[in-house]
Amino acid sequence: MNKNVLISGASIAGPALAYWLGRHGFNPTVVELAPALREGGQAVDFRGETHLTVLERMGLHEELRSMQTGGSPIRFVDERGHPLLQLPGEFAGGALEVLRGDLSRVLYEHSAPDAEYLFGDSITGLVQTPSGVRVDFRSGATRDFDLVIGADGLHSNVRRLAFGPERNYVSHLGYYAATWQVPDYSYPGLERGSVGHNAPGRFASVAADHRGSNRARAFFVFASPELSYDRHDADQQKKLIAEAFADLGWEVPRLLDSLRQAPDLYFDAISRADVDTWSTGRVCLAGDAACGATIGGMGTGTAMVAAYVLAGELARAEGEYRTAFTRYESRLRKYAEGCQAGGDRTAKFLAPGTATGARIRNALLSRPLLMNALLRQGDKVSSTVTLPDYCADSRRVSGTF
Repeated sequence: MNKNVLISGASIAGPALAYWLGRHGFNPTVVELAPALREGGQAVDFRGETHLTVLERMGLHEELRSMQTGGSPIRFVDERGHPLLQLPGEFAGGALEVLRGDLSRVLYEHSAPDAEYLFGDSITGLVQTPSGVRVDFRSGATRDFDLVIGADGLHSNVRRLAFGPERNYVSHLGYYAATWQVPDYSYPGLERGSVGHNAPGRFASVAADHRGSNRARAFFVFASPELSYDRHDADQQKKLIAEAFADLGWEVPRLLDSLRQAPDLYFDAISRADVDTWSTGRVCLAGDAACGATIGGMGTGTAMVAAYVLAGELARAEGEYRTAFTRYESRLRKYAEGCQAGGDRTAKFLAPGTATGARIRNALLSRPLLMNALLRQGDKVSSTVTLPDYCADSRRVSGTF
C-alpha cells in the first residue's frame, strides 16, 4: 500500500530517505534539478549520540570515518594576520566531519540499487487525487505516485507547489553567506583549518580544501537587509559580495580577485524555514524544507534523522500515510526546532555587528571552561530524541534486513 514514493532533492535528506524506503520495501524515485550529483562544497558534521546512531544503523559510520576531514579549527585574526582567537576542530566539526559532496555521493551509492534517480529534471505541478498524486515534470513527462516528499532544501519546490509561496514560510535573519573555491592559494598554517577576519557585520575567511594542496574555499558572511537579486545570476551575486567587502584589508582583496572567475559560487540569504504542519494530504516535507536553517542549525544531522524516522513510520504504518506523517512530525518537531535554533545565532557569532561585540566573543571563547560547556551543549541538543529501532521491526516482519 502506497509503495511508490517520489522524493524531490538528491543532496542529503533525499538519498537518505530513498535508502531507508528501499530497505523497508518501498519503491522510491528521486528527482533532482542538477544534471548530476553536486561535488565539493563546505564540510558538514555529525555530533551526539542520535546522529551517530543513525549512521551506525545505515552501516555508514566506518565508511565516513575513512573520509573524515579531522575537523576544521578556526582562527580569527586581525588585519595584519595576528591571532585573536582559536577554536578547536570539534567546535565546527563535531564528532565526525566530512565534505558535503562526499556524503552526498556515499548516500547515492548506497540508495541507488533500490531507487530510481532522475537527474536534470524537476517537478512543475502536483495534483492530489483520492488514490495518489499526479506529478508533472519539467521534461514534459507526467507520472502518478502514491506519495511525494519534499527533501529539496530551504527553497523547497515541493513546499511552494503544495503548501504555498516561500515568503509564507522562510524568514530572513539579517545576513548573507557566500562560498567559492579558490585555486592556487596559500596562507601560513592554512592546512590546519580555516582563518577568518572580522569587521563590524562582516566575516571573511578562507579554509583548507581537504581534496588537494594549494586549493582552498572562501567563506564570507555579511549583515544586510533582504536584497532583491536573481538567484540564477552569478555575476550579479558576485557584484553584491564585492561591494559588501570592498573596503576590507587582510586577504580580502586577494579572495575577491578569485571570486571573479569562480565557477562554483554559492550565495544565499541566511534564513530559517518554519512550516506549521509538515504534511498536506499525500505530500510531506523532510529536512530543511520542513524546519531548516541556512547555517548552524545542525541541518545535515537533522536531515539524516528525519529520513530515518519518516521511512520507519511509513513502514510501521504499512504505508498508511496519514498515520505515518502524524507520528513522524510528532516525534521530530520539537527536536528539529531545538537544533534549528542554533542557526539564529551563527551569523551573529561569526560577524558581530560591532567591534566591541567581536572583542567580547574573542575574550569569552578564549576560556577553556566556557568552550567545553558549549561543546557539551551542542552534543546535548543534537541528542534529545530517542529513536525507535525500525530496523528491528523489519527484521521481525521479514526475517531479513
